[in-house]
Amino acid sequence: MSQRPQALFAMTPENVPQVFPPEVLARLRTSVDIEPGLVAQDFTDSRVLGALARAEILVTGWGCPRLDEAVLDAAPRLRAVLHSAGSVKSFATVALRERGIAVSSAAVANALPVAEYTLAMILLAGKDVLAARDRMRTARVSAGWGVIPGIGNYGRRVGVIGASRIGRRVLELLRPFDLRPVLSDPYVDERQAAALGAPLLPLDELLRTSGIVTVHAPETPETHRMIGRRELALMPDGAVLINTARGALVDHDALVAELRTGRLTAILDVTDPEPLPADSPLYDLPGAFVTPHLAGSQGNELARLGMTVAQEAERLLAGQEPAYAVDWAALEREA
Repeated sequence: MSQRPQALFAMTPENVPQVFPPEVLARLRTSVDIEPGLVAQDFTDSRVLGALARAEILVTGWGCPRLDEAVLDAAPRLRAVLHSAGSVKSFATVALRERGIAVSSAAVANALPVAEYTLAMILLAGKDVLAARDRMRTARVSAGWGVIPGIGNYGRRVGVIGASRIGRRVLELLRPFDLRPVLSDPYVDERQAAALGAPLLPLDELLRTSGIVTVHAPETPETHRMIGRRELALMPDGAVLINTARGALVDHDALVAELRTGRLTAILDVTDPEPLPADSPLYDLPGAFVTPHLAGSQGNELARLGMTVAQEAERLLAGQEPAYAVDWAALEREA
């Protein structure tokens, strides 16, 4: 592409100014000819159809309509889809691959804040910060300084379930600390795990031997309820479960039963269902720390997603391949 190609936004319109604030939009528009006021939330509007017919690039995001055969037939010049969010599963079809249309995703950029959230929670959980805060709030008195046995982040084993983009970034972020990460992932061998800095363990052994377990696997039929009653029972007393992946990976009834005993603690940024119903015991159980699916890109972090797309557009304009092309073979086992 030697001159600015025609492009079209395809997403929920409200997301455009959040993901592409003025400075990011300006950079994108140095590479593509795109109108921020024209956003395809469906492909039935006549103006949208006209722009689709001219478009060489679709800049997609949350709320993008499904790109099926009929849509692609209406976009004969389309050469690339640049997704300003994570997974493309909700809208990408096999027709894109069959027609040789390049598909890129900002999933790598979206993984960063999730991994940062996870790191923060691992360190806080290791010091028992969340439970200590609740105890002080209830007692309204400080116990004063003193050595508290059983807490701390020196040599604590952290079990990472899933060498996804986020799981790998978590392992990277853990390197400066005196923690002992281990990994469980059926698609990773021992050599690959060693390169990531974590011994590879079967899931049961990871659960039995980790003081903190953090879940970063995709939601697939094989991983549905992968952490159930049996798996939770394997975790040692005082262990912490962190889930920033998908709520359905954990059996919440089994988790609630364990939390009621006080044996385990859970930090949940995702739940099943989501959002939780108002009568969910997870709101009130002292061992549950629930946040409203905010680990992913929020606020000013959304601009990082837009900047990733702008950089991919620059690569296309320079005749280069996308840096973050979707791996179709791996897509089925991704979130």
